[in-house]
Amino acid sequence: MLNHGKLATRALLAVVFWPSLFFFWFLGPFVFFLLSTTSSEVCPLLERREQFLASANGTLPMLVLQNLIYAVPIVCLVLWSRLLPEPARARQIVICIKLFAIAAILGALWEYGSSLVCDGYGQPFFSPVWQITSYLPIANIVVNIPLYVLVFSLGRAFSTREDDPTEDTARPDGTVS
Repeated sequence: MLNHGKLATRALLAVVFWPSLFFFWFLGPFVFFLLSTTSSEVCPLLERREQFLASANGTLPMLVLQNLIYAVPIVCLVLWSRLLPEPARARQIVICIKLFAIAAILGALWEYGSSLVCDGYGQPFFSPVWQITSYLPIANIVVNIPLYVLVFSLGRAFSTREDDPTEDTARPDGTVS
């Protein structure tokens, strides 16, 4: 039987987990991509390699903030696993952490590369390899789909009650156990 403190902690984690999963993971990428890349109005004004580098490097704080915010559901899963240790779920959380790290790296490279190349304006200044970053969203989707499914299923499993309803039966003296 779970004690009330653990149940309250699980509920609190669920209150943080579900909104952060839906708002940050499903809506956030669109907002953060717009905020973390060099704007299309700035790109034509950039003329030197140093300007392109400065513009792309200016996106780094937003990329760090973005990944910290995206990590909130993963942190909730880790905390849930501390409350209810189960080896099978622990292995799945490790897989989530690895997929999240890969997705974060791919996303950061994509957004940084987009700012660096700046929709083609920076092509003469940088290696053509940076143009390949335009294909990273495809790789990111391949990583994110299993990550989203796994995180969603783990969140669902952790946020549902697992205590035995037969334990809440009334005792002969009238109290509930």
